Amino acid sequence: MSASKMPPPQPAERVGAAPRNKVSDQLPEDGPDFRTLLHAWLESHRASLVDSLRRLARQPIGSFFTCLVMAVALSLPMGLALLLDNVEKLGGSWQRAAQISLFLELEAGKREGQALREQIAAMDDVAEVEWISREQALEEFQQLSGLGEALKELPQNPLPGVILVTPVEVDKAKLEALRLRLAELPRVQQAQLDLVWVERLTAILKLGDRFVFGLSLLLILALLLVIGNTIRLHIENRRAEIEVIKLVGGTDGYVRRPFLYMGALYGIGAGVFAWLLLAFGLDWLNDAVVRLAGLYGSDFALGGVPSSDGLSLLLGAVLLGYIGAWLAVARHLNELAPR
Repeated sequence: MSASKMPPPQPAERVGAAPRNKVSDQLPEDGPDFRTLLHAWLESHRASLVDSLRRLARQPIGSFFTCLVMAVALSLPMGLALLLDNVEKLGGSWQRAAQISLFLELEAGKREGQALREQIAAMDDVAEVEWISREQALEEFQQLSGLGEALKELPQNPLPGVILVTPVEVDKAKLEALRLRLAELPRVQQAQLDLVWVERLTAILKLGDRFVFGLSLLLILALLLVIGNTIRLHIENRRAEIEVIKLVGGTDGYVRRPFLYMGALYGIGAGVFAWLLLAFGLDWLNDAVVRLAGLYGSDFALGGVPSSDGLSLLLGAVLLGYIGAWLAVARHLNELAPR
């Protein structure tokens, strides 16, 4: 056979080699799809959360006392706020505290008092009207004063009929204008409004709100310091491990993630403990309050921790733990560069 008719040389094939796949000769894709990236992201967060839980479980006593200190700091402002709400309920609503008392003339009878009550109830700026007859006023005075036997010796009832007017809105100028208008009604001898009590109650509650706000700010700063110092200790214990991670290309987010979960877990534990402390504390204090209120003929009792306030407390604790951990890691992250 001549050289011109010989077939072209073919590439040699290794004995036992797998058949060549044409698809493998194609160029690779640009990168992993969204599902793969999402799965890797979730797996990374799951691993960080599990690692944080394990590290906290290895130090149960230290973790418990850290959560307990945070819980005490959280429960103080929330407890004071709940007590202020109960004090406001004890003092009655604002409208009750600003009632206008109309003292009628002694000659005004029950029919005239009822008619006057209906006339006042039809006014737009009046929420409620109560009529107290002369007989009812005398009976209540005998019970409250303890002079029942002495008052029976009087020749006639010296007390006038009274109409109690509850306004819709509590405003000093509007209340005074309403009092002057009611004083001009027929058969009204005197219209009395205790604005001093309203102003005192308002001042006391505003003072309490400011005190709780200031105390909350101080305790929030204290909580950030506590959680920041705790996370700093965890960072120092893992310094060598973090330096190795950054040496092989670990990002700041990857290094930061376990400590953020740890701060959030501290916040969850502190929020639950604070909720329990408030619930048991208010229940323990309620027994003494009920006995004291019973001596004054009242059925007042402290309310518990509302679910909305409890959830807000828990969410705030988690947020504080997260922020404290973030600040602690951000402060020390630059120091953890491999040397």
